[in-house]
Amino acid sequence: MAYSAIFHGCLKAAMSARPPSGVQLRRACRASAAALPPSTRPAAALRARAALLRSARPPTLLERRMVVCLAVEVDRRRRGGVVASPFLHRQSSSYGRFAYQDVSSDESDLEAGSPQQQQMHASTLDNVEEWKWKLTMLLRNKEEQEIISRERKDRRDFEQLSALATRMGLYSHQYSKVVVFSKVPLPNYRSDLDDRRPQREVVLPYRLQMEVDAHLQTYLSRKPKSRDKLLYSPKSRGTDGSIAVDDLYDKQQRITPNSVVVEKIQRRRSLQLRNKQQDWQECPEGQKMLEFRRSLPAYKEKDTLLKAISENQVVVVSGETGCGKTTQLPQYILESEIEAARGAVCSIICTQPRRISAMAVSERVASERGEQLGESVGYKVRLEGMKGRDTRLLFCTTGILLRRLLVDRNLTGVTHVIVDEIHERGMNEDFLLIVLKELLRHRPELRLILMSATLNAELFSNYFGGAPMIHIPGFTYPVRAHFLENILEMTGYRLTPHNQIDDYGQEKSWKMQRQAVKKRKSQIATAVEDALESADFRGYGQRTCESLSCWNPDSIGFNLIEHVLCHIVQKERSGAVLVFMTGWDDINSLKDQLQAHPLLGDPSRVLLLACHGSMASSEQRLIFDKPPDGVRKIVLATNMAETSITINDVVFVVDCGKAKETSYDALNNTPCLLPSWISKAAARQRRGRAGRVQSGECYHLYPRCVYDAFAEYQLPELLRTPLQSLCLQIKSLQLGSITEFLSRALQPPESLSVQNAVEYLKVIGALDENENLTVLGRQLSMLPVEPKLGKMLILGAIFNCLDPVMSIVAGLSVRDPFLMPFDKKDLAESAKAQFSGYDYSDHLALARAYDGWRDAERQQAGYEYCWRNFLSAQTMKAIGSLRKQFFSLLKDIGIVDQNTEFSNLWSHDEHLIRAIICAGLFPGISSVVNKEKSISLKTMEDGQVLLYSNSVNAGVPKIPYPWLVFNEKVKVNSVFLRDSTGISDSLLLLFGGNISRGGLDGHLKMLGGYLEFFMEPSLAETYLSLKKELGELIQNKLLNPKLDIQSSHDLLMAVRLLVSEDQCEGRFVFGRQLPKKVAKVTLQAASSKGANGAAGDNSKNQLQTLLVRAGHEAPTYKTKQVKNNQFRSTVLFNGLDFTGRPCSNKKLAEKDAAAQALLWLRGETHLSSSDMDAVSTVLKKKKVKNQRTARSSRWN
Repeated sequence: MAYSAIFHGCLKAAMSARPPSGVQLRRACRASAAALPPSTRPAAALRARAALLRSARPPTLLERRMVVCLAVEVDRRRRGGVVASPFLHRQSSSYGRFAYQDVSSDESDLEAGSPQQQQMHASTLDNVEEWKWKLTMLLRNKEEQEIISRERKDRRDFEQLSALATRMGLYSHQYSKVVVFSKVPLPNYRSDLDDRRPQREVVLPYRLQMEVDAHLQTYLSRKPKSRDKLLYSPKSRGTDGSIAVDDLYDKQQRITPNSVVVEKIQRRRSLQLRNKQQDWQECPEGQKMLEFRRSLPAYKEKDTLLKAISENQVVVVSGETGCGKTTQLPQYILESEIEAARGAVCSIICTQPRRISAMAVSERVASERGEQLGESVGYKVRLEGMKGRDTRLLFCTTGILLRRLLVDRNLTGVTHVIVDEIHERGMNEDFLLIVLKELLRHRPELRLILMSATLNAELFSNYFGGAPMIHIPGFTYPVRAHFLENILEMTGYRLTPHNQIDDYGQEKSWKMQRQAVKKRKSQIATAVEDALESADFRGYGQRTCESLSCWNPDSIGFNLIEHVLCHIVQKERSGAVLVFMTGWDDINSLKDQLQAHPLLGDPSRVLLLACHGSMASSEQRLIFDKPPDGVRKIVLATNMAETSITINDVVFVVDCGKAKETSYDALNNTPCLLPSWISKAAARQRRGRAGRVQSGECYHLYPRCVYDAFAEYQLPELLRTPLQSLCLQIKSLQLGSITEFLSRALQPPESLSVQNAVEYLKVIGALDENENLTVLGRQLSMLPVEPKLGKMLILGAIFNCLDPVMSIVAGLSVRDPFLMPFDKKDLAESAKAQFSGYDYSDHLALARAYDGWRDAERQQAGYEYCWRNFLSAQTMKAIGSLRKQFFSLLKDIGIVDQNTEFSNLWSHDEHLIRAIICAGLFPGISSVVNKEKSISLKTMEDGQVLLYSNSVNAGVPKIPYPWLVFNEKVKVNSVFLRDSTGISDSLLLLFGGNISRGGLDGHLKMLGGYLEFFMEPSLAETYLSLKKELGELIQNKLLNPKLDIQSSHDLLMAVRLLVSEDQCEGRFVFGRQLPKKVAKVTLQAASSKGANGAAGDNSKNQLQTLLVRAGHEAPTYKTKQVKNNQFRSTVLFNGLDFTGRPCSNKKLAEKDAAAQALLWLRGETHLSSSDMDAVSTVLKKKKVKNQRTARSSRWN
């Protein structure tokens, strides 16, 4: 190797018997660099590096280290000082280009202990020293983001290198056999570094492809030339593609001045309202109600509140539990407006975070006004509502108000907006605040009131430019708090590692395993680890201290709750008990355990009730009823019972200290729904529920030191959930750039979360590349479901299979209707498997289960059907209600009409339904590789994943589909797919995301190259053409809902034929490298290549493909050993035989024989794809045996 003179000093060290250390090498580099004139040093270093890279052999470790050290030394001297290693600002971009890809040579994979390996692998100390310089160079280079190494020694020393990188402000991660050091945080899985990411060889029967091509060509020949534009293009757009906000408000100012007649009508109506209100206040019942209302703390602040509202556009009100702010403040405003004879023009909207809150508060306010619900006071929640023409005060969920903003951006006619429970910081509430803040500039007469029980009032006041704050003192009786150490001391209960494991039944065994003692601590335990270590329990007995020492923070404490409830029922005074749990599984499991208890399960002594957001409204209302005398009411509820709803007879509260909270890992693009510790504000709210009617008791099932470690307030939902639906709403409201809009939030989300949401909306076709709404995105924004489920609904309507798709979407929007009782789990699984029909689809099973229930309901046998098939009747009714709402919404946006028969013309075609499921759930895609004893599943974001135990695909030994689409994944210890449907290659290619061409003919890619497909070039062209025409048909249908897609009969015929008859005959290949294009060669050259064993020869596969297409058996090979340790092979097929030339091994000999046969068939040239088709036709038999019969799924 010809090195520059700059290396002479270093080469002496390199040629010595003992390899130099890192210090010696740097000294040699300094001496060599110093010997050169200053002006030539950089050029000499570059020439030396180029010479090293041009070398025929791979550079040794010493040479690579020499280049690194020399470059650093030259740069140091050029700058006239020591090498600086500034810590660059961390960027939030995706993986940048590689700064240095350290690929090991074959020597690095030698057996440990061999002389070559000992020479190749430097000591750990030298390796760490070398990496100091590599990482320093990475920090200095602003253009490069990361270093990738596949060296075995770097994997060996990863712990030391990772610690070094951390000290330098860098991130590191080890992916299988690859080590990465980066300036930005690294995810748990990198598909670009996975040598076994999905690469699929797609194979279709030749006759099927010909039939599909024939239908496609017929369609193209009849297709009109004119084409509609594919993107939704509003007439007026800003520079970012959205309508300017100021223009939007101007356009909506269409209210004409009221005529004299209208003013007289409103005046008369206002006087009627005032007279009616005065009559109620003067009657005995009204006087009694007024007396009660005046006893509430809010009444003392009435005048102050009304004055502040009249003088300020925004008012922030905080009030402690029991002050009456939720029920009284809206009434004060309404009564004031009616007294001023403005009742007819007054319109107050009060938002609540939950539907049960909106319904309960509206009923309470209506009764205090002496009216029936639906007169001056009403409510509106999803699927339900009670309001009339004269309703002036409307309680609704936050989502309902956002839906109204879609059609009435200016909230025309609304005079007051009250946002209650703002302290919960839900995503809809934070989004609403941004919209209302903008709206207030254009509606100076609009009044906004923000209310909360526990509120950081200054945060909201500052957000609205210093809005006035008013605090209402609470009215609660004293509540005595008992923490875990007090409970154990008082009751004598003893904790052990075994009695803290909560029993969820066999189907939830993973939950029980999670509570067992583990080496790796959970997030729940880690959060309070320091608090427990520093806690002092010396004032308590030895038994209590022993119990506290083995307390398990991961468990809810079913047995402890049972013991506390027994203590309350047996020894405490009368009063209802409110138990705070984390979710539906906990509530159900605990309820089952308590019902089996001899005391707590006795209905003559205890009334057990549940309260959860997914329950029917009629069942939720039962918690407010007073139980019979002598019966103690126990309510098991989630954190929805913390605020808004008030159970008046509650005296005792049991608090587990946890709530199931959605968190979103933006780096790994994975949502998690896991229990987490509540905040101090939430704990105070829970405690306050016990002091509404008399002094109460609160049992906190965690030590006081843990409470002291809680955060003051909960993290806003905007910062811990995926933002797809929110971003779609932003674009549908035409609020400009998504990133810029969310930057105006009270606490903006991280940019990576926004970027993930925008990319997702682009993948599903809701946004174009400029982040503008497409026609599909416009339709999706009008549906109150997740974008992917909305897309499924729209496509189900377009392809006339709406009924089953509505059942699937409704089922995915509510709780899983399939029940798994502990004692009948096998029977329940068998019932679900029957619904699946062994079609490997949870979603088809869901649709069939609902169809059966609907038929049974018509015969008044719905409950019996649910009992027999282990289904939840309540969930089935909720699915039915949602289906009605979906059909009504689709009819409103014009996609369907009243003719339900036409909308379900193809509802019997389950292949088409499977295609719609694929189109909706993509990019939720997992590859399926069937192994001998297991099934390997892999997704783009998570790598290896598992199937949820309740899935119909979880218990099967083999899945005959190469792909699964899924709706939901959840991360516990591993990532689980809750529901899934098997799909074929054709389904994925036609109904998945965008397809791009690869490097060669027949190579297609999806999801940025994560999914790769290899096939015959003609088949690839068929897929691409079909995909294009199918997309145009869907686009035209969205633009023109009246379009009859039956006019595209041949296209639909081709699509349905392809998706129904793809038998998944392809296979997965891993680590496939794209071959280089080779020019055609003569017979002599081909024979020479065969004899020499040239790489990349695929003659055996080509010959076999050719013969199978023609209907012949696969060829057979006979190989014999000849002289000089060489082998010669003969290939036999169709009565012909061809003998190859002698080769060095059997494999090459068989390839050469196949090459001779191919060249003879073609005439001394290699076969192209078209050549193979032609020869197949020549070889094809007149009558092919075992020809497939006509398939029943074909279309007449």
